[in-house]
Amino acid sequence: MTSRSDPRALGEFLKARRAQLDPGECGLPGTDSARRVTGLRREEVALLASISVDYYTRLEQGRVRASAPVLVTLVRALRLDDDQQSYLYELAGRTDDRPRRRTAAQRVRPAMRRLLDELTATPALVLGRRLDVLAWNPAATALYTDFAAVPDDRRNYVRLLFTDPVIRGMHKDWEHDARDAVAALRMEAAADPDDPELARLITELCARDADFRNWWAEHRVNSATYGTKHYRHPLVGDLTLDCDTWAGSDGSGQRLMVLTAETGTPSHDALRILTTWTATDPADAGPARNRAR
Repeated sequence: MTSRSDPRALGEFLKARRAQLDPGECGLPGTDSARRVTGLRREEVALLASISVDYYTRLEQGRVRASAPVLVTLVRALRLDDDQQSYLYELAGRTDDRPRRRTAAQRVRPAMRRLLDELTATPALVLGRRLDVLAWNPAATALYTDFAAVPDDRRNYVRLLFTDPVIRGMHKDWEHDARDAVAALRMEAAADPDDPELARLITELCARDADFRNWWAEHRVNSATYGTKHYRHPLVGDLTLDCDTWAGSDGSGQRLMVLTAETGTPSHDALRILTTWTATDPADAGPARNRAR
């Protein structure tokens, strides 16, 4: 049941909480001797929460009622634990809007896994909610990275694009591809705005990367299912690949991402060489790797 809101008490809680946080721990630039406040400034909380300074100021002053999406961003920006989250939603009068704490585990659909196993000479990935990498074939390992070596909770396409130096470096037009990935993640956020794992992912990337933080604040969206990728691979050189994505019809949010090259082009020949090397490596033999979360 929705509780009665207390805007003034909410503002006092926000001020007290930001005073307890260290800017460095939140991924912000280090403090200096001229800093006149302890903890985070209002401007810094607004930046981390991707809201305007004016709106956040009015929240602290008790002049505006916080919306459910804003509460989600404040939870991650202020690094609230479970009890603090409950208290925040009580003060905001939005206990019915409180985000769920658990999401259902993602399991690769059997038909999607079988299709992935059939694609032996074509790099392919199964992406789930939040663009998590759920499964991949040996050709995708050869093109990108050894996904099996990436911890389960770090195996996310957008995170790897921003934080993995090998994957980031192979994109010849990284800024274009990264902006598209951020826009696609925005679509994910619109579909499930209360997903706590998505909130943690966004908080992490906003803190770690200024480009992600700025592009996320633009609210650009992109649901394109095809495009062209330009790579510079360390083993076979330049590759121009068509990237096509097919979504499952079962509502799971899973999609198959496949990368191909036009027959007879240098990219096609290079991709064949790359996948041939992979097929002859015993470490990469066998069916598509996958995991569930």
